[in-house]
Amino acid sequence: MPAAESAATTTQSAAPGGRDPAGWPLIALLGNPNTGKSTIFNRLTGLRQRIANYPGITVEARQGLMVNCGRTMQVLDLPGTYSLSATSPDERVVIDVLTGHGGQPKPDLVVCILDATNVRRNLFLASQLAEFEMPVILVLNQWDVAVRRGIAPDPRALEHALGVPVLTTVGTKGHGLAELRQAICDSLAKPRRMRRIEWQQATLEAGETLRAAIRDAGGDVTLAEAHRIIFDSRSAIRERLPVDKDRLGELVQEARAKIRRSGLNPAAAEAILHYAHIDGLLADAIRGSRAMIRGGDESIDALLVHRVWGSLIFVAVMWVVFQSVYAWAAPFMDLIDAGTSWLQETVGGALAGTPVFASLVSDGIIAGAGGVVIFLPQIFILFLFIALLEDSGYMSRAAFLMDKLFGWCGLNGKSFVPLLSSYACAIPGVMAARALEDPKARLTTVLMAPFMSCSARLPVYVLLIGAFIEPVYGTFVAGWVLFGMHFVGLAVALPLVWFLNRVVLRTPQLPFLLEMSSYKIPDMRNVVLKMWEGGREFLLRAGTVILAFSVIIWALLYFPRDPSVATRAEEAFVAARSSEVGAAQAAAELADPASDSSVALAHAIDGAYLEQSFLGRFGKFVQPVFALAGFDWKITVGVLSSFPAREVIIATLGIIYNLGDDVDEQSEGLRGAMAAQTWPDGPRAGQPVFTVPVVLAVMVFFALCMQCGATLAVIGRQIGWSWAVGSFIGMSALAWSGAVLVFQIGSFLAR
Repeated sequence: MPAAESAATTTQSAAPGGRDPAGWPLIALLGNPNTGKSTIFNRLTGLRQRIANYPGITVEARQGLMVNCGRTMQVLDLPGTYSLSATSPDERVVIDVLTGHGGQPKPDLVVCILDATNVRRNLFLASQLAEFEMPVILVLNQWDVAVRRGIAPDPRALEHALGVPVLTTVGTKGHGLAELRQAICDSLAKPRRMRRIEWQQATLEAGETLRAAIRDAGGDVTLAEAHRIIFDSRSAIRERLPVDKDRLGELVQEARAKIRRSGLNPAAAEAILHYAHIDGLLADAIRGSRAMIRGGDESIDALLVHRVWGSLIFVAVMWVVFQSVYAWAAPFMDLIDAGTSWLQETVGGALAGTPVFASLVSDGIIAGAGGVVIFLPQIFILFLFIALLEDSGYMSRAAFLMDKLFGWCGLNGKSFVPLLSSYACAIPGVMAARALEDPKARLTTVLMAPFMSCSARLPVYVLLIGAFIEPVYGTFVAGWVLFGMHFVGLAVALPLVWFLNRVVLRTPQLPFLLEMSSYKIPDMRNVVLKMWEGGREFLLRAGTVILAFSVIIWALLYFPRDPSVATRAEEAFVAARSSEVGAAQAAAELADPASDSSVALAHAIDGAYLEQSFLGRFGKFVQPVFALAGFDWKITVGVLSSFPAREVIIATLGIIYNLGDDVDEQSEGLRGAMAAQTWPDGPRAGQPVFTVPVVLAVMVFFALCMQCGATLAVIGRQIGWSWAVGSFIGMSALAWSGAVLVFQIGSFLAR
């Protein structure tokens, strides 16, 4: 490994684009999507990278460090964009970085990554960048593909025409990276700026006039920024100017009118003039025919994007992804779960002399940490497949096939993979949504992911259906009920997404622009780095929040630990057991710690403590609210205790029904105890608590409620805590409303 890659593992906490006090140079990587920019970023920085949010927005940045020519340098991977027309948060980030706004210092050097197989289109972004008069290096990536197709441009001719260094790389293989590192060092020492477009007179005058008018109104922009305000309908530069918005709007209209009088449409002028400039620069640099077909890609696409065969292949691929996330992760998750249980027992036994501290460490901290780490296998496997699908070029084909299915509600085809993976677990699904370029689609996909029926809901469905549906209606009906429960969330989420996009956000529908990237063999180094990045970000960004949730819930379930509660529970148990087998026999049984009676007594005490805990008391307090859905206080406490993780309700019900927490959805003892429950008083005194309407209401509640602290933490980190809290409250309200509706209608029909 070159010294530039192997040196320094230092990290820094400056905001994206910020410099360390030591004055490290800032290198920004810019380019269109699918040019291999992130692959080159990974090659330059290795594991010395992190993800952070840009100030004031939820767009994420990747930044890292490299040691080059004996200097530590910051490398910033800017979001992929086709132009500097800032209509999305990602594009606005690029403008903010290039102009040094939003708390960001301007980069010392911009490395613009171009697809060597499509230089003309990629140079449009580079030509816009030249207007900002920044030091630039152009990199023709995927050079091997361009050479193989006979359309490789002449790098030396391009360098002469553009006035800046032009290098060739194959990012997936690391070819040309040593030359790039040297070029970065040379450009920092002797900056070179790309040859700018020569605007026609009317466009030049319009920009200068607008710039002077803004200065007179109290603002300050460069000529390049003035042109961006003229050409962009929703310019980030325009929005941040300290100028009256109405007055600024008048000035922009006057500038556009000047361009219009010259015979150009202001909406199309920039593209027309830039491409005319680019065509002049490329006259002697492009080899081969620009119209040359893409070779084998078209023949493969004829199959993979075919309406019938492409859809069948897509379903098969997605089934493999889903099955892998669901099944391949299971052994590793079981191993982590077993390790967590062993560690809990070991530490709990070692700290037995201090019961409160032992419970905190064992049931709070260790259990919480285990609840974080247990998701890592799913996250690693999901990001493995996402990286393989993206690097191979198939992801864009999958998005194309699925776009029409989701387009009506404001999502696009790329939302399908995150939503599908959310059926295994919403956490990797939410994290996978970061790959969506459209910020609105990213937001709605993240909010929709928790509605998918993840694997944590399955134990609840199996317990209730196996105990109350199958014995009455048979396995056929039970199977259809289980199948239907997996689509309750989806049926509710799609109309909500439509409402969110059309009524709440009211943002215009962005066109779904999709570039069919070339097929290629995935770079396994890049794949491993993406897996590592996904797992590390989950641990660092969500792990602390999840652990905090676990400790809080432990405290609510543990305190207050009044010894009189155990005394009363023991007296009641002894009295009941004595009436069954006699006082002498009961005393003999309880004298043996390993006897069934001693174990049952311990379970009874645990159940009494839970009932008198803060969470138990709160469950009884709010039970009248849940009574509308048919829940008694025990179901209510189980529901409340499962907000950190849905599957916790199984263990909680086991404790409440004096069976201990070592029960699962197949436990006959738990099913029998639930079936035997009756209402102790009130209008339903003596009637069974669990009827079919109640069972359906509980399952609907679990289908619609966000009972997962880990998911909540990841959403908060991905799109902001206001959205996370709003989603939690909204889903809880939906879950309660759905449960009440199902119970009330079911009870009415059952009369």
